[in-house]
Amino acid sequence: MTKAIKHNPQDLVADWLKRLADALNTERSDALADLFIDGADWRDVVAFTWDMQTTLGKNEISYRLIQTGKLVQPHSFTIASNRTAPQETLRAGDKVIEAFFTFETNIGHGLGIVRLDLANGDATRARTLLTTLQEISGHEERIGKRRPHGPAYSRDFGGKNWLDLRNEELQYSNRSPEVLIVGAGQAGLSAAARLRTIGVDVLIVDKLPRVGDVWRKRYHSLVLHNEVWVAHMPYMPFPEVWPVFVPKDKMGNWFEFYAETMELNVWTGTQFLGGSYDETSGKWAVTVRQADGTERRLSPQHIIMANGGVSGVPNIPKLPGLKDFLGQVLHSSRYTSGIEFANRKALVFGTGNSGHDVAQDLHGLGSAATIVQRNSTTIASLEPSSILVYAIYSQGLPTEDCDLIGAANSMQTYVKSNKILAQGMIKADKELLDRLHAVGFRTDIGEDGTGFHLKYNRRGGGYYLNVGASDLIADKKIGLLQADQITKFVPEGIELKDGSRHEYDLVVLATGYKNQQHEVRLLFGDEIAERVGPVWGFDDGGEMRNVWRPTAQKGLWFHAGSLVACRTNSKYLAVQIKAALEGIHPLYAD
Repeated sequence: MTKAIKHNPQDLVADWLKRLADALNTERSDALADLFIDGADWRDVVAFTWDMQTTLGKNEISYRLIQTGKLVQPHSFTIASNRTAPQETLRAGDKVIEAFFTFETNIGHGLGIVRLDLANGDATRARTLLTTLQEISGHEERIGKRRPHGPAYSRDFGGKNWLDLRNEELQYSNRSPEVLIVGAGQAGLSAAARLRTIGVDVLIVDKLPRVGDVWRKRYHSLVLHNEVWVAHMPYMPFPEVWPVFVPKDKMGNWFEFYAETMELNVWTGTQFLGGSYDETSGKWAVTVRQADGTERRLSPQHIIMANGGVSGVPNIPKLPGLKDFLGQVLHSSRYTSGIEFANRKALVFGTGNSGHDVAQDLHGLGSAATIVQRNSTTIASLEPSSILVYAIYSQGLPTEDCDLIGAANSMQTYVKSNKILAQGMIKADKELLDRLHAVGFRTDIGEDGTGFHLKYNRRGGGYYLNVGASDLIADKKIGLLQADQITKFVPEGIELKDGSRHEYDLVVLATGYKNQQHEVRLLFGDEIAERVGPVWGFDDGGEMRNVWRPTAQKGLWFHAGSLVACRTNSKYLAVQIKAALEGIHPLYAD
């Protein structure tokens, strides 16, 4: 029998935090190790390590806490009064007491989560620890009681008003931004909002004509796959009257509204041409081409590439005979509507989200659409399966608490929880999967049984969240071919291994995108591209490679992902860059 818990969660957490503070203060490694179970994990986000790092095992955690604690001098560990109270809950199949706590360092204000293990009944040891740096002392977010006020926002009869000042600021006629962001999608806008709110001069450039065109110009039927209460931007939740799944044009319009409301400096119709970094000055020399053809040279200290860490440069595979095909060929990124191919024949290469959506759009327009499967695909229904990944956002907790709970998951917790979720999805979607298998569609549940979500984080694709295309394939209303059935393209279409030929008017290549390292090579040269390495996917420590954290190239950062990932991680990216600008960040200190 397990021992009954003698104290309430509040008391247990308060006691644990006190013991943590005492052990750190006295640098007693044995006392620190005794605070954790053997298989514990500690994920630090900037607070102790100036990076996103996970440490596994109680002895390793103890050692690293002492070593990093000497540098940042953590203190004042207290249960967070403005967060969800300590409570018993289930995380990744484990029963824990979960609690939010605040702390201070010699740099700024921290926020963390501890999960006390309930397996042995006494809840005196932690299974999980998260520590994050939320703000730098003296450079806090200018929100709430700290919101701007004073002369710049007061009446100045005969002088410049707010609009005059905004227009002047946007021109950058006699200065360069401290931070230049490339891309005005959710990544660029969220990073700019965070940076501006802590006093950083930041400019976004985007080659499209309007903010929000990154959504508007996608295929006609696109609707977000995440529920509306999961996907909002920093500081501005979506209106309560919005639909559960947001249409693309509605999202595009919101982005434009968001940029204006948050007073973000954006140059649209502006192409980033590349640049070089000067180690002596600690600045970039970059060139951008504006909509009228004018080239501007800027010298920011930092660049954030926010134009598609997961979906940047289209990947165009070399398919035998494709150059001989007389019909139209386009990548899915350039597909907006198949209206001109209504009642004609189309071949869609790729069975990820884009491939399925394009095939379904074509089918809806009366086209005879056939989808080509190159690799097995993870299939999950949009409802009820896929939304389980973000189910915590539907449980009544504040969004900020949900964001932090997600950040607390190390790779080992992430894998464990997603395996549980994947099994539930398979059970819920059994009928659909059986029907797909019956027509020869190949499915999987991820390389280690973790389902679609980890596939996204590892490779940015390889899955489909079913909003109807799977049913059409299973019912043979959308045709299905396996790639190895095709011998080559011919002028009128394709030739199969059995010698038959099939005519098509359109080929859509839903074949994904090249790693953003490719774009770095084009914009900054081979040396920087090799120094930085691949962008996205997990490194050996279970953290995302080069995204939201320092890269091997000073002054170069990457921001990417879903709206929830951009909202959550933009805070930590902004804090790091502000620390670099202030000379506080170790990599940028004098």
